[in-house]
Amino acid sequence: MKLRTALLAASAAMAMLAGGVQAKTLVYCSEGSPEGFDPAPYTAGTTFDASARTIYSRLVEFAPGSTSIQPGLADSWTISPDGLEYTFKLHPGVKFQTTDYFTPTRTMNADDVIFSFDRQGNAKNPFNQYVPGVSYEYFTSMGLDKTIKSIEKGDDRTVKFTLSAPNAPFLADLGMDFASIVSKEYADKLMADGKAADFNNQPIGTGPFTFVAYQKDAVIRYKANPDYFGAKPKIDDLVFAITTDAAVRAQKLRAGECQVMPYPAPADIESLKSDPNLTVMEQAGLNVAYLAYNTLQKPFDDVRVRKALNMAIDKKAIIDAVFQGTGVVAKNPIPPTMWSYNDAVPEDTYDPEAAKKILADAGVKDLHMKIWAMPVQRPYMPNARRTAELMQADLAKVGVTAEIVSYEWGEYLKKSTAMDRDGAVILGWTGDNGDPDNFMNVLLSCQSAGEGGSNRAHWCNKDFSDLLSKAAETSDVAERTKLYEQAQVIFHDQAPWLAIDHSTVFMPMSKKVSGYVMNPLGTHAFDKVDIAE
Repeated sequence: MKLRTALLAASAAMAMLAGGVQAKTLVYCSEGSPEGFDPAPYTAGTTFDASARTIYSRLVEFAPGSTSIQPGLADSWTISPDGLEYTFKLHPGVKFQTTDYFTPTRTMNADDVIFSFDRQGNAKNPFNQYVPGVSYEYFTSMGLDKTIKSIEKGDDRTVKFTLSAPNAPFLADLGMDFASIVSKEYADKLMADGKAADFNNQPIGTGPFTFVAYQKDAVIRYKANPDYFGAKPKIDDLVFAITTDAAVRAQKLRAGECQVMPYPAPADIESLKSDPNLTVMEQAGLNVAYLAYNTLQKPFDDVRVRKALNMAIDKKAIIDAVFQGTGVVAKNPIPPTMWSYNDAVPEDTYDPEAAKKILADAGVKDLHMKIWAMPVQRPYMPNARRTAELMQADLAKVGVTAEIVSYEWGEYLKKSTAMDRDGAVILGWTGDNGDPDNFMNVLLSCQSAGEGGSNRAHWCNKDFSDLLSKAAETSDVAERTKLYEQAQVIFHDQAPWLAIDHSTVFMPMSKKVSGYVMNPLGTHAFDKVDIAE
């Protein structure tokens, strides 16, 4: 009731601010709290929805509902014939947001672009560690710290990136959330005032919505940015009502307490579809869920053990019980909807008796392990706790004792990167740019296998990583496809994960909502959304 009261009070205040005319307010029942409001250090879609897709903009953007690149803060760009130089011409007169805690004195320029990337890859940049221990997981896991050789300013509106080698996904990478452009002027002011940490909780960007306030784990408030360089949002105010329970989100949607909700429980989908006041959009997800073994720790460093555990877990039973018709069993680290998917790779075999024999042959007895279960719903995993329980029961049948552990979402993501992490972690991925590199390179390459990287298996296979490097260095799609297909064979043979599922994504919303477009990349944007009075 407290949250509902707060939302009603916020709406009333907004109406008064609008001069007595009711402001258009959209309430989004988000599934979790953001880790912060600086997109660069994070990888979670929950965080990006609350930061990158509301407050910030990027040099290039993905067209709504597509993985195609279109101009963003850059009006145009040229690529040198050798694929090593990308020169961007910036949109003139773009203003950073004005708030009660910062008033910009200049428009966005090349200095901001250079700062936005340099702080992630340059340890000497004063803002590289503006919060002690901060890491830039995407930037380093994708190898951009090595790929970007230099970034140079031509003039205020011209920026040139020089790469150390050709990189086919590079342009699409710049449309991703971590590549959001931030204000160097604002960062410099905070540093001078000794308030650098405020960069992550009092954000300033160039995006369609301006940050107003955040009540931790409860509500985030935004207002339409009056200085936005793109088409002005159709709604005046945007509210994220943080609601971690899928059933409660559905209740709020039916009651009109919010107008859009993500990630309904599979059991609720049919009833939501039958509600005459609601629309339920759906599309095949560009995603994968997985169980990542820590391959640095015994006995998970033995491929025989990993393959035995994979054989002990009945993935079909998980799909039936947890997804209830909204997912398919996975066998590869990329979804079947993505180009270069290798359908020739064999399915994992469910065979508990064979699993017991392999474990015995490997000398593994009385194995005790942990299964990490996510505390939130994600597009690729509606109920990680239930999934972990089913895995626990299956593993018990082959003599393995599994303990289920979990943490608050931000802590879960951070702790799960530790190289001494015990056991196996349930996580997943929704593609960020429509390229296989975004799955395999980020999640499984040697460069992302270190502390703080996105490779939760800490698996480093040189042959696998070499294939990915070769694929990134050619623009020939047919050749890239062959290389990624080979990489999927190595993944299957080495089994750093149990690939669990690929799911269908559903978005229920009020029929009063118009203009919402489902994003194959899994983020939620509201700049083109309208709501009927």
